[in-house]
Amino acid sequence: MAEDKLPTRAEDFSEWYNQLVVKSDLADYAPVRGCMVVKPYGWALWENITSWLDGEFKKTGHVNAAFPTLIPLSFFEKEKEHVEGFSPQLAVVTIGGGELLEEKLVVRPTSETIIGYMYSKWVQSWRDLPILIVQWGSVMRWEIRTKLFLRTAEFYWHEGHTAHADADEALEEMYRILDIYEKFCLEEAAIPVFKGPKSESERFPGAQITTSIEAMMWDKRALQSGTSHYFGTNFAKAFDIKFLNKKNELQFAETTSWAISSRIIGAMIMVHGDDHGLVLPPRLAPIQAVVVPIFKNDDEKTKVMEVADRVFAELKAAGIRIKMDDRDNVSSGFKFNDWEMRGVPVRVEIGPKDVEKGSVALARRDKPGREGKTFVSQTGLSSTVSLLLSEIQDSLLKRATEYRDANIHEPKDYEDLKRIVADGWAFAYWCESLECEAKVKEEAKATTRNIPMNQPDQEGVCIVCGRPSKRKVYFARAY
Repeated sequence: MAEDKLPTRAEDFSEWYNQLVVKSDLADYAPVRGCMVVKPYGWALWENITSWLDGEFKKTGHVNAAFPTLIPLSFFEKEKEHVEGFSPQLAVVTIGGGELLEEKLVVRPTSETIIGYMYSKWVQSWRDLPILIVQWGSVMRWEIRTKLFLRTAEFYWHEGHTAHADADEALEEMYRILDIYEKFCLEEAAIPVFKGPKSESERFPGAQITTSIEAMMWDKRALQSGTSHYFGTNFAKAFDIKFLNKKNELQFAETTSWAISSRIIGAMIMVHGDDHGLVLPPRLAPIQAVVVPIFKNDDEKTKVMEVADRVFAELKAAGIRIKMDDRDNVSSGFKFNDWEMRGVPVRVEIGPKDVEKGSVALARRDKPGREGKTFVSQTGLSSTVSLLLSEIQDSLLKRATEYRDANIHEPKDYEDLKRIVADGWAFAYWCESLECEAKVKEEAKATTRNIPMNQPDQEGVCIVCGRPSKRKVYFARAY
């Protein structure tokens, strides 16, 4: 598998991605159209992602719970905006135990409805608030066009659902989570993102405000990489989440929801990957370093493996996620290609000459070939490798940020915008009208991504219609 070459990204980016997901052992296609099997290597990557996020959520007082996979269809009809947004994607169960069900059940596409129902039972007084619950699992949306990790019928995520006594507290929650998502992308995934509110037409069904983090992929398309929503009292009214406030008055709760899904794995593949395979950020890589002993005969094997075993033990003791590749049925070249395909950040090569010199060869995945190979002393190797992993992490973020920024342009006029979004992002003033947004979508095949926060207080003119505008937005073609 490792010796099969990928198409280059320039030749066919879509096919490069499709083949890479399978050849790198992250996932495979399931027998049900649009579904995927996440293989152990891919699941280990997902576990590293979820472990970091779970830790951050718990620091801010969130707790985990589990709600049913099957939701009564009538629950979706209680929130009209919600069901109108999701109805084309619903998977509906009509038969159970061999008999027609009295009420149709939906395989959850998201859990606002079932959680809203339960919160209405649990919330009676202001003392019961806030409720800060996270659910980890999978959801199903009947997608027409699917792609492993990026858009599958069933996908994995966490979904946070919170209820609050007032709007200020709920809004603070929405932005707090958005900050956590930004921190995750920058510090762990090495993906630069823009955070900000979505346009009215791009909001999550039923939300008053939807905020997102948006990332640029290598093909310059945008990927919405996480969202955080403020619902106001929309779902509280639909599901009767009411409580007595401190003045002993009955009022509706304010709610939020938010999520990052397994599509973030697709983002890492498309931001960092190269023509040789995956390039995984060290902080999330299932295997941070692999030891590859090199020998031609039994005498060499004995000497090399003695050093390789010692190096392996030292790196493992230092907390580095390490793998020993002592396969004797494939060549060293095959192993190098195999671990390049899987995106392991550092390869530690040890041959007979290294044993004699007390050295090892370190090959860094973000710089394939001779450029990324150095020879270092075996003494203090765990510190050397740890520092190299940090350097690679920083290098990936720097490279991705420079690439993104080099491909964002401020158009001179509407015709220039259409030219820019064919191969990049446009950043321009927009009057925030649905008409102008629809025109860009129809004529330029691009959408508004988000309106970045902390913009300077100044005025311009809408790039589409020329009317006065106070905020700029990112326009891009997207996944």
